[in-house]
Amino acid sequence: MLKTLKASVAVAGLVAGGHAFAAEHESLSGDLVIFSDMSNPAPRAVMEGLVAEFGEMHPDLNIELTVIDREAYKTQIRNFLTANAPDVANWYAGNRMAPYVDAGLFMDVSDIWEGEMSENLASTKSAMTMDDKQWGVPYTYYQWGVYYRADLYDEYGLEEPQDWETLKSNCQTLLDNGIKCFTIGTKFLWTAGGWFDYLNMRTNGYDYHMQLTAGEIPWTDDGVRQTFANWRELIDMGAFVDNHTAYSWQEALPFMVNGDAAAYLMGNFAVAPLREAGLSDDQLDYYQFPAINPDVELAEDAPTDTFHVPAQASNPEAGKAFLKYVTSPEVQTWINASDALGQLPVNSQASVGDDKFLQQGFEVLSSNAPGGVAQFFDRDAPAEMAKVAMEGFQQFMVQPDQLDNILQRLEQAAGRIYDK
Repeated sequence: MLKTLKASVAVAGLVAGGHAFAAEHESLSGDLVIFSDMSNPAPRAVMEGLVAEFGEMHPDLNIELTVIDREAYKTQIRNFLTANAPDVANWYAGNRMAPYVDAGLFMDVSDIWEGEMSENLASTKSAMTMDDKQWGVPYTYYQWGVYYRADLYDEYGLEEPQDWETLKSNCQTLLDNGIKCFTIGTKFLWTAGGWFDYLNMRTNGYDYHMQLTAGEIPWTDDGVRQTFANWRELIDMGAFVDNHTAYSWQEALPFMVNGDAAAYLMGNFAVAPLREAGLSDDQLDYYQFPAINPDVELAEDAPTDTFHVPAQASNPEAGKAFLKYVTSPEVQTWINASDALGQLPVNSQASVGDDKFLQQGFEVLSSNAPGGVAQFFDRDAPAEMAKVAMEGFQQFMVQPDQLDNILQRLEQAAGRIYDK
């Protein structure tokens, strides 16, 4: 186990000048044991920086940090939460935390959400809430949305769509000029999951989507069928690039780079390779997936990483204090900076750098996602269900006439997986 030093050269540059937040904290002592999955170089540096600064704020607190490989962490978390639990542990929001909440392995931390924090973290509160209680805190997320060739939209007189009819009319104009509306690579399935997420949340709403992924709504429900009917409108138009099952998400990028397709529904991580491939920020832009059902509030996919206090923590007071510290605007600003995690702060009072895509994503998630924030299909559904469903999504995009068989297969799988 790594005993973290109270001083850190790495953190000095990140927190130069210190934080006003430090003076607000109560005195803490004893041991604070943290288990983290932030094992890649940049996240690890951030985690070590957090521990170093928190240690400087609380000199009587001995902080022990253990960093575990991200994939290994997923297989170990239930074991260490059950026996020899740390005081703080990384995990994910939404349905991914549900098994540990249901098993009594995460502590209710609703008390630290009272007041200002509840307002500042409003975009993810629903994703951290079960049984009207909060079970952890978010520290970073990133937006999904439609990244598009602004120069092509300008050339054909297209505006960013605010509704489904405009999206389809834009699409038809592009198709009439020999350009596919969307690139996609479904070789590894999850990209089709992103399309289902947005179409279902825009058709039926966030709560319906969460109930579906939790096994509480049948896949044969009329609402699900309407989502697929909307999807089929694009498929029948020929909106997507051909042979997409042969491509990974990266292998589908050249269609957009070369101007053979005008847009990509994807996470913000697509921006870097699109820039590296030669697209300038004048050519590349972003819009929020438009409304379909006007009676449904807009909800977004924004995979959210979290901290939790295990139910069996030995020092829960220090654990909760660390969670409050991590959610402060100042800390969320620097850990998500472009030279750190390079993602978005969840706290609406934090600030982002001058990257236009981060700024747009921050605005959407902080100010225009009243419906809620989903975690992405393969996080919100159990792993086995996610695999079966995303295989169905991929098949539907190629064989839409097989919808009845696909939905029946998904419902049979759900009956087995959710123990209906």
